[in-house]
Amino acid sequence: MSETPTILIVDDETGSRESMALALEKTGVGVKTFDDARAALEHLDRRPGASLAICDLRMPGMDGLGFLAAVRERSLDLAVILVTGYGTIESAVQAMQVGADDYLTKPIDLYELRKRVMNLLENRMLKEEVSSLRHMLDKRFGFESIVGSSPPMERLFDEMALVAPTRSTVLVSGESGTGKELVAHALHHASPRRDERFLALNCGAIPSDILESELFGHERGSFTGAVARKIGKFELAHRGTLFLDEISELYPELQVKLLRVLEERSIMRVGGSEPIEVDYRLLAATNRDLEAEVARGRFREDLFYRLKVVTLRIPPLRDRIEDLPLLAEHFLARFCEEHGREPKRLSPAAMEQLQKAAWPGNVRELKNTLESLVIFHQGEVIERADLPADLRLASVGGTAGRIQAGDGPVRTMAEIERQTILETLDLFDGHRAKTAAALGIGLRTLQRKLKEYRREEPAAEPEIA
Repeated sequence: MSETPTILIVDDETGSRESMALALEKTGVGVKTFDDARAALEHLDRRPGASLAICDLRMPGMDGLGFLAAVRERSLDLAVILVTGYGTIESAVQAMQVGADDYLTKPIDLYELRKRVMNLLENRMLKEEVSSLRHMLDKRFGFESIVGSSPPMERLFDEMALVAPTRSTVLVSGESGTGKELVAHALHHASPRRDERFLALNCGAIPSDILESELFGHERGSFTGAVARKIGKFELAHRGTLFLDEISELYPELQVKLLRVLEERSIMRVGGSEPIEVDYRLLAATNRDLEAEVARGRFREDLFYRLKVVTLRIPPLRDRIEDLPLLAEHFLARFCEEHGREPKRLSPAAMEQLQKAAWPGNVRELKNTLESLVIFHQGEVIERADLPADLRLASVGGTAGRIQAGDGPVRTMAEIERQTILETLDLFDGHRAKTAAALGIGLRTLQRKLKEYRREEPAAEPEIA
């Protein structure tokens, strides 16, 4: 605890009261003594910051049980130890039944008194730390961590508030970089499972030959290299939440097994022979149109309908561009604090220019851009000239403007995706790793897309090193 804890001792016997006070003062805590329970309550009404009270059970006027009842009525965060001079089991049981945190019997063993008091103070400190950590988690992963006040985001927040307390499977869809995992975290922390684990697995970042083991675990000796039993993510998420990102990347055989797990609520480890029941909530995310993937035969229709019990769609940054100033202010403040920089702000011209950009990488791209500016920019105000070259050249006539303006024939999402990927690849001079990072997609996903584009236009597609 940050402050020295204060302990109240309430006992009408002078000798007992003073000996307890002397013993506890040697531990470094603050002690206040009272010979009357009502006087102790009046003190608490004026200064309610005490950590613990030790109160005699039998006293004239208000006794220990009356004092305890009055403390609980006031909803004070105060641990109470009741002291009985009789030492009977009945007295001890009664004390605990009415809400005492502990009890002692007279004559008091001062060593035991210090031990019990220290245990309660340590428990209080742990509770305060847990409460502080929960507040930090809520701030980082709760609804308030998702910045936005535009109509599309307000609709998303309303939907999240309705969905979070339920057990329903949720499919979170949105382009890369829109914040799908952040939404999943917020759903978990607003759910009844918030005290249990939240586990995330990116299905597109793990080789297909080990993904099954990651999900369901394996038994020792089930395959070459399986030298010990491994517990999979479904088991580890028992009573908690499992978030599967890039669910569209699951290969067909694993889609079948995942469907079975969703239907039966049990898993079988690789090489195992007994089903294991698991209680989990599944959240899945995709940056692809799963319905289109089903139509192309790349994703199972029955699994698709199992996953889309509830669908939350996160709007791309270009569809909520009015949120960009809020997001920019949020990220600048955050990164200035994290990197020990003086507060920075964007000039009106720089802010206007950011709002003209296409942001194919969405909020993630904006976040990375602003972190880089915080690190490298000298001075308080970030001007338009300080922005990266590609952003300085951005205009309403760029990719984002063409998508929104509706000029010419309506293009499919696949066409928009293709153009965005190829333009970003060109921006990074064909460097695939940088392109994937900027777009917020896996390198394997980018490589697969480029292969698809070559097949579609073998004569026109340039050779990319």
